[in-house]
Amino acid sequence: MPARFIDLDRQTPMFLPYDLREWVPEEHIVHFILEAVEQISTAHFQVNHRGTGSEQYPPAMMLALLIYCYATGRFGSRTIEAASYSDVAVRYLCANHHPDHDTICAFRAANEKAFQAAFVTVLQLAQQLKLTKVGTVSIDGTKIQANASKHAAVSYARAGEMIAQLELEVQELMSRAQQAENQETKEALDIPAELTRRETRKAALQQARAVIEARAKDLAAAQQADYEAKQAQRQAQRDAGKNPRGPGPKPPSGTPAPQAQYNFTDPQSGIMKAGSGQHFEQSYNAQAAVDEAMLIVGERVSTAANDKRELVPTAAAISPAVVPVVKTILVDSGFYSEAAVQAVEQKPDGTASGLTVLAAVEKLSHHKTVADLLPQPEPPAPGSGATAKEVMAHRLKTTAGKTLYKLRKQTVEPVFGIIKEVLGFRRFSLRGHAKVSLEWTLVCVSYNLKRLFTLKNIAATA
Repeated sequence: MPARFIDLDRQTPMFLPYDLREWVPEEHIVHFILEAVEQISTAHFQVNHRGTGSEQYPPAMMLALLIYCYATGRFGSRTIEAASYSDVAVRYLCANHHPDHDTICAFRAANEKAFQAAFVTVLQLAQQLKLTKVGTVSIDGTKIQANASKHAAVSYARAGEMIAQLELEVQELMSRAQQAENQETKEALDIPAELTRRETRKAALQQARAVIEARAKDLAAAQQADYEAKQAQRQAQRDAGKNPRGPGPKPPSGTPAPQAQYNFTDPQSGIMKAGSGQHFEQSYNAQAAVDEAMLIVGERVSTAANDKRELVPTAAAISPAVVPVVKTILVDSGFYSEAAVQAVEQKPDGTASGLTVLAAVEKLSHHKTVADLLPQPEPPAPGSGATAKEVMAHRLKTTAGKTLYKLRKQTVEPVFGIIKEVLGFRRFSLRGHAKVSLEWTLVCVSYNLKRLFTLKNIAATA
């Protein structure tokens, strides 16, 4: 007996239902996003209030369109425009309108304040739904590729070599022009055009070196406080009759490293270690502070290749909507410095901020040693001369410290994994630190709403 198959007839017209909403189930995330966006104030949106020109798309619709598409892994303006035709949920969201890619791109680039307001509103919504757990926050960073190739970059040393080479070539061209004039012969080269090309290239390289030099000076100034703190600590140990361990810290240098990079496509991005550190990419350092419910409560973008100076600014980026209930901040060893921990745990007037930092300063093993099974170690006694690093190490050896620190791997690291693997966001669409920061805020808002939708469904079925 032959198998029976469903008859597929693509020749007969296939009509959509009279009401497009019939194609979008009630439990679809697009409804949740639209309801959330309705709570966001439109005061921050850039619109033409004079009312001249063509009709404008409502800003709330444009914001919902971007959030939904970012939450479902579509980031390019042309891809989003195409989705308004091919994706039923997007057609419903746009009420069967089709914003073109230029409109989408312009709206995204002009509404940084609106995205920041949306970030706060979403966290307030999470509090209303009682889906936040903000007492302990984990901070970490991940490298996101810039919209630029690393092959469009030049190092400080190489730029200097190229400038010297261009100057020699300019001298050679001038000499050839003089010879042709003296001999009244026609020169085969278009010397004025060649000179202009080299002078333009030389000016770009000089600009690159100037930017690298300015960055080196800024970095040295930022490292000065940490250097002075280490020097003061070593002097305190000497005053207590102890010899400081290891060599003394080196003063920060404002001289650029020969390998310091400048990218001509996106000058504010940098060459950074990617993945497991086995290769380098032209990237930005995207920072996030994540609560116990895996919601992002603070976000920013850094141009620094490592996290050594990122603890203080990322902690400061935690939303005011949740700051009052944050008590503990967890970070890995890459964020630790005595000066950074002190800046987070103390107010400028020297009083306690109410925050406690737990940072790994020693290699942590998954295996429980005999020492782990014994009673908790005694904290360093006051006046014992214990270093700040030793005090921090003790915090993580206590039972409470170990329990809290385990949350870091269970919260912030999975969030970055979801953003990169589930959403598929691995490369910024925009260029320049300001616009990249704007896009990262949009990514975090989209992630948070997607996460809230999941938490809401879990709570409903519990």
